[in-house]
Parts: sequence; structure tokens; C-alpha cells
Amino acid sequence: MDTQKEALQRIIATLANKNDEIQNFIDTLNHRLKGVQTNSAKVLSELDEEFDSLYSLLDEMKESMTNSIKQEQAHKTQALQNQLTQCTNALESSEELLEFASRTMDIKEPEEFTKAARQIKDRVTMAAAFRLSLKPKISDNMTHLMVDFSQERQMIQTLKFLPVPKAPEIDLTDCIVADNCVSVAWRMPDEDNKIDHYVMEYRKTHYDGLPRVKDERCWEQIDHIKGTEYTLSGLKFDSKYMNFRVRACNKAVAGEYSDPVTLETKALTFAFDSMSSHLNLKVEDSYIEWDPTGGKSQENKVKGKENKGSGHVTLLRNNIRSGTPSPKRTSVTARPAMMRGSRDRFTGESYTVLGDTTVESGQHYWEVKAQKDCKSYSVGISYKSIGKFDQLGKTNTSWCLHVNNWLQAAFAAKHNNKAKALEMPVPDRIGIYCDFDGGQLSFYNANTKQLLYSFKSKFTQPIVPGFMVWCGGITLYTGLQVPSAVKTLQKSENGMGGSSNSLTSVAQ
Repeated sequence: MDTQKEALQRIIATLANKNDEIQNFIDTLNHRLKGVQTNSAKVLSELDEEFDSLYSLLDEMKESMTNSIKQEQAHKTQALQNQLTQCTNALESSEELLEFASRTMDIKEPEEFTKAARQIKDRVTMAAAFRLSLKPKISDNMTHLMVDFSQERQMIQTLKFLPVPKAPEIDLTDCIVADNCVSVAWRMPDEDNKIDHYVMEYRKTHYDGLPRVKDERCWEQIDHIKGTEYTLSGLKFDSKYMNFRVRACNKAVAGEYSDPVTLETKALTFAFDSMSSHLNLKVEDSYIEWDPTGGKSQENKVKGKENKGSGHVTLLRNNIRSGTPSPKRTSVTARPAMMRGSRDRFTGESYTVLGDTTVESGQHYWEVKAQKDCKSYSVGISYKSIGKFDQLGKTNTSWCLHVNNWLQAAFAAKHNNKAKALEMPVPDRIGIYCDFDGGQLSFYNANTKQLLYSFKSKFTQPIVPGFMVWCGGITLYTGLQVPSAVKTLQKSENGMGGSSNSLTSVAQ
């Protein structure tokens, strides 16, 4: 019976996963259909604009060339009209002179004939008809303004859609995820020397496999990539995976996107658990600060209402927080405690707050940075069972580095109420590495990756990041992969048999 139930449960899980995949594919197809409609309307509009622009240019050219022909026509007409007028006037004058000469031939008186002949001779010498060029100044030929658009017509007839680059292919074997950086490499299926640049898009997701259309973040874009690889650096890995896709662009148009790929970007992400914090701590998602008035103001509120019923007092005690809440307090309160049961707040002199996520396996890394004027703080881990009066490092269920800048400076590793002084400067930022399965907790200078101290233990319960601060504040950085330098140091240290120190123990 149990075996059949287990088999049926596996079948149900398989069917549910397949249904989820099919639904995601249906969503993708519907999204593509909408995209086809939208993009078709867009390219049709652009086609109309291009042809309208071409028509407009042809009209402008026709008008310009028509004006040139009309101007040439007017110029030649005017020139020929002027020459025609001159010739007409010369002809009239010549005909008049011819008639006068003919009449002169009939004169009988010698003296009068001689006088008339002399006049005719003088007029002939000055006559325009003999100084006039009888060659047309202007040709009637207009062939120099003829056009032949056969080449242009052939060019127009060869108009076609722009050559679109093919979709690149992302090479998963060359993609690297390390040190909160993602390097993506791709290649073109065929050589294309007209590619000008590439565009890479990425987004974070909690789903493996094909990218989903619904309930996903928007794609972010990196444009004008000249090479065939790109590295995104300084990422916070606050999602299990990231989707990537790439498209090639020539000078005119962008091509299709590559098939998207999904790369794992898993890292421990957590925040401060405000419900566990001491009342003297102001708590935000990734920042805590000492507030000396926090506890007093809340205690006064509780005392003022003690006579109004124990139920109301209990409600207040379960919800009281620091006297001057941060603007982000609401979002912190709304955060569900992940994998952690309810517990009492830290109180007394244990100015402590825990992380809101437990660690039960694997290797994890996070960092903290204290304010420069912070007088005292501790960073480390503990079991969830740590008491509300317990201080980090003073029980056999907590391990920490402690920094004291008040009165007498101290920098020490602490566990089970024992301290190991560290003879080195306190770094500006501390990295915490936890190998739950290997039973190791190591602290590093986050900037140089210098090993500060290592604890070896056998963790018998889930552990929780722990933090203490007094007279100052500290900032938490999560979503970080275990740095490559830390992995190398851990391999070297483990190869030498692990770190030996006086605080090594097995906590029960």
C-alpha cells in the first residue's frame, strides 16, 4: 500500500510538473501571438513611412528637374526671340533701303542721282543687315535635359527587406558563474561580417528550464557589446537562476534573440529577524543599529497598560519594537520567518539579533560591515535554541568573532565562553564562511580574503547567523557566492588537516 502511494505521488508530481511546463508553453505561445500582431503593425507602419518618404523625395526631384527644364526653355526662348526681333528689324530696314535704291535708278538728273547714290552707299555701310549674324545663337536641342531612370528603376525593383542577422548561439560550456559574476559567451551560426554589435538581456528567476512569461521580472538590457562575450559583475544572487539571451545587430536592424539559457545563481539570502532582536536594536532588512531608548520606551508603554488586561499586555509584548521604528519596519515585520520556529526576543545584556533563515546543509558565505564608530559587535552563528539571555560566543552553541573598541580594544574568536585573541588589525568588512556538512566556520578579511580564524565543529542542529551590536550599527551583505579565493584557501586548509585551535568542539 505504502509503495503504491509513493509511486502514485511520484506520478502526481510528474504530471504536475508537466502541466506546469505545458501551461508555461501556452503562455509563451499567447505572448508570441500578441507579439506577432504588435510587431506586424509596427513594421507596416514603418513600411508606409519609408514609401511615403520615397514618394516625397521623388516628387521633390521631379519638381526640381521640371523647374530646370522650364528655366532652360525660357532662356532659349528669350534668346531666340531677341535674335528674331533683331533680324526682323534688320530685314525691314534692308527692304526699305532696297526700295529706295530701286527708285533712285529712275532718277534722270545726274546731280540728284549722284546725291541719292551717295546716301544709299552710306546707309548700306551702316545697315544692320550687314552686321547681323545669320547663325542662331541658341540650339533647339533639349537632349541634355533628358533622363534615363532605367538603372534607378532596376534598383527600385530590387528593393527588399533588410538582411537580418541570424540568432546567436549561447555556448553553455563557456559560461561561467563565479564570485557573483556571470560571464556569458556566444557565437554566430555562420560568419557575418556585417554585424556591428550585440545586445544581451538578462533577468532573475526562481524557475529552472524555459523562461516564463507570467510572474517574472522584466528583462534588463546591455547594449552595444562589440565582442562575443560579456561579464556581469557585482551581482546580488537573490534568485536561484538567471535567464540570458543575445541578439546580433547590423547597422540597420537587430536580429532574432538566441534561445534563452538558464544559469544557476543560488546563494544564501537572508535578512535580520526583527522578531528575535533585542528591544534596543533598530532592525531593517540588512541593517541594525543600537538604540539605547528602544527598550525603555517600550517598557513604559507596557507598564502603562498592565491594568487593562493580561491579553492586551501579551499582545503588546509580542509586537513591541524599538522606540523609533525605521521607515522599513513594516516590510520587515511582514517577512515570514523562513524555516524557523517562534522564539523569545533577546533581552538583558544580549544585544543580539538572528538571521531569518536557518542553514541545515551546504557551504554558504555572507559579509558584514560595522560603522567606524561602533564600540562593540560580534558576528557568527548559533543554534536556534540559544537562550534569550545568552551572548554570542559565551555558550557551547554559538561561535563568533568579537570586536571591542570600548575602553580596551579587543579582537577575538569566541566559543563556549572561551576567547582566542587575534593579533591582527580588524578589517573594514568581514566575510563569514560556513560549511555545515564539513563542520567548519571561517572568518575572512572580505577585501583581501585573508583568513582571520577558523572553527572546527560537528554541527548537530540547524544553525542561524547571529549578530550582536552595542553603541553603533552593522550592515549585512547576503546573496553572495562563496568567493573563489575562499574556496582555494579552504581546499588548502582541509588538505593540511584543518585548522587547529583551542576552541574546537562538538556542540550538543
